[in-house]
Formats: sequence, structure tokens, C-alpha cells
Amino acid sequence: MSVKEEEIKKFQSSIKMTTHETPMLDELENGPWPSFISGIKRLRDTHPEQRINEMTNDLLGQLEHSYETRKGYWKGGTVSVYGYGGGIIPRFSEVGNAFPKSKEFHTLRVQPPAGNYYTTDSLRDLADSWEKHGSGLVTFHGQTGNIMFIGTSSESTQHFFDEINEKGWDLGGAGPCVRTAMSCVGAGRCEMSNINEHKAHRLLVNNFMDDMHRPALPYKFKFKVSGCPNDCMNSIERADMSIIGTWRDDMKVNQEEWKNFIVEKGRKYAIDNIITRCPTNSLSLGDDDTIHVDNKSCVRCMHCLNVVPKALHPGDDKGATILMGGKRTLKIGDLMGTVIKPFVKLEKEEDWEYLVELAEKTIDFWADNALEHERCGEMIERIGLHNFLEGIEEDVDVNMVGHPRESSYVRLDDFDKEAKKWYEKADERGSA
Repeated sequence: MSVKEEEIKKFQSSIKMTTHETPMLDELENGPWPSFISGIKRLRDTHPEQRINEMTNDLLGQLEHSYETRKGYWKGGTVSVYGYGGGIIPRFSEVGNAFPKSKEFHTLRVQPPAGNYYTTDSLRDLADSWEKHGSGLVTFHGQTGNIMFIGTSSESTQHFFDEINEKGWDLGGAGPCVRTAMSCVGAGRCEMSNINEHKAHRLLVNNFMDDMHRPALPYKFKFKVSGCPNDCMNSIERADMSIIGTWRDDMKVNQEEWKNFIVEKGRKYAIDNIITRCPTNSLSLGDDDTIHVDNKSCVRCMHCLNVVPKALHPGDDKGATILMGGKRTLKIGDLMGTVIKPFVKLEKEEDWEYLVELAEKTIDFWADNALEHERCGEMIERIGLHNFLEGIEEDVDVNMVGHPRESSYVRLDDFDKEAKKWYEKADERGSA
């Protein structure tokens, strides 16, 4: 027995706890990758709080039992804090008699700050509160966008919420409601930013806080904000309303930095890894090692900008593309967001008001017309894009596409008519 194992045995005997044998879970610690089992064992074996030792010990015992029987033993229920109807995922054990210390193991979803910017003091405060009232298990962050505080009793749920709420934290979404929004790190850390991601995030969340805390919608509705077409938030494939920063003028090119890159990497490297990988062949390399960009053909795939950010950069006429209906599997399978607004400026106050109004119209129309347990994208597929646009009072735009460079969402039998209207409006805007 190693020195570490002896210390653990002494610690366990001092708190009079017999650990559950977990041979199947132990296998998950083998291999090159970190294991969640190791983290739970650390709480069981070394945490100074006996309540947490016992709670995580029974958690591991129940999980081992699930692996042996190939069945899950968690069931849902109703757990909430005063005044709220969501934000908590209830978990009650069906084998609580065998594993009493973890028979209630509820998860609280807590909203992070926009862009996931924290101070170390705020993180320590959260950890201290959770070790006081919960299991000590925390997840930063899932695709939900929330901080996941995993494992507490029904009684402790309210105490934990009261304590962190006094410090300014709030519960996120869970159930048929507006869910916690996500935004990328934005201009504070990324040179590709095209919009104020965090303002968009906070405006949308603050406006729909009641829909987040008191679930009353057909199913979940998510906002995600990415500052550039890299879409680090996966918004196009996971958000019912996706805001992605972009630009509509010419890409900025620094020929001197580009030539420095050629000197460092060589012409062959540049051709093989940048020029020939442009999906629309909008890049070309001159005989004098300059790069030429056909901006009309550029589809903002971001590959060249990511490889040579010193030489290639977003343009100055920045704004956002707004898409609707992205979602993961369930029902009709994965859906990518549909372009609703190819380009909107997000600078003046009326621009931000328009963004919130568009979200309000979309959620209201979806809430009135969706079937139970139907996401916004599934509703659009069922009723048709034209009816959806009519419902949210948006005009058809010739730039609305479902599959870029492949097929248009606009009905082709009305295409000439709709295109004519669009060009007439464009002329009116130009003359104004």
C-alpha cells in the first residue's frame, strides 16, 4: 500500500466511513485522459467536510450499481426556490435506501457573466458557498452556458440560492423557458470581434428574465452571440436565435505582414494551406508575393484570417447576421439556423432596440404557434419560412439561404417577384 493510500485509509477511518467498492468505475481512470471519477474520489477521500465525503461516496456507490445493472436510478420531481419556477434540475434516487447520503442530488444552473469573465474572488465565493451547501461538484461550462452546481438536497437548495443571490448571482434556465444565453470572449480578448457581443447578451437576457425564471413556453429557446463567423459559441447549430458578427465591406489586407509570412513559411506553404483552401477561390497569390482578395466572392469562412491574423482582418463596416431555428437532434434531427437578417448594424440605440423587438416578436409568434415540445426551427420547418417571416413581420430577402452556396429557402416560383421588390427597396434606401 502506498503512502497516499495509507493516508486515505486513516482519513476514512477517522470519519468512520466505509467506502463502496467501485471496480467498474476504477476502469474509467485508466488511459491517457483525465477522468471525472478521479475528481469525485478526491472529494470523497480528501475533502475536510465529512458531509461531502459521505455524499460523494454514496454517489459513486450508486453509479457503480448503475453500471452493474445497466439501469439509471435518478428520477425527476419538483424542486424550486421562492418566486422561481425553473433553474433547478431535480434528481431523486430510486435506490436511496441503499445510498442514503446522495438520495437527493439536485443541480442548480447559475448564469455566468457575459463572455464568461470572472474575478478570482467571485469564483472563490461561489466555491465556498457550494461547499457549505452542496456536494462540491461544479461544471464550468456545458453547452447550456450555465455554471452547473451538481448535487444538493431540497432543503439546501434555497439556502445556497439565497447566499449567492445576495452576491449578485442568478439562476439560469431549465425546462420549457428561455435558457441562459452565451456569448464569446469578444473584443476584450479577440481581434476578430465585429459587434458588442456582451451588450447583445445582456440586453436579451435582461429583457426575457421573466420567461427564464417562470417557464411558460412550448419548449426551450436559446440565444447565443458570436462576434465573428468563427462562431465559437456554436450558435448557428445550437441557438434558436443566433447573432453572428460579420462585415460587408472589403477585407483589410496588410501586404507587408503577408510578405513577412511568405518569407517565414514559404510560397508553397501559403498556397497549400491558405490559397487553395479558400472555398470560393477568392484568394490569389501574385508574382511579387502579394495577396489579392476577390471580396465579392468571399463568404467569410474565416480560414485565411485565422491563419494570418496580422495580414488579414475584418473590414470596417461591421454588423451582425441574425439566424433563427438552430437546434440539436430530437424530433426532426439537427437544424442549422436560417438567415433572417443577412446584415444589421448594431451601433445606434435604435439598432439594439430592433434586436430586442425581433426577439420579442419571434418568441411571441413561436409561443402562440408551436406544438408542445417543439423548437422554433421545427416550427419553421412545419409551417414554412414564408409564414414564419409574415408572423414576425419581416420581409423576404434574396440573401436568405438555408444551405450557403447550395439551395435557397426562397420559393423559386415567386423568386422574380420577391427579388424585384427587394431591389426596389434597395433603390429607395439608396436614394434616401
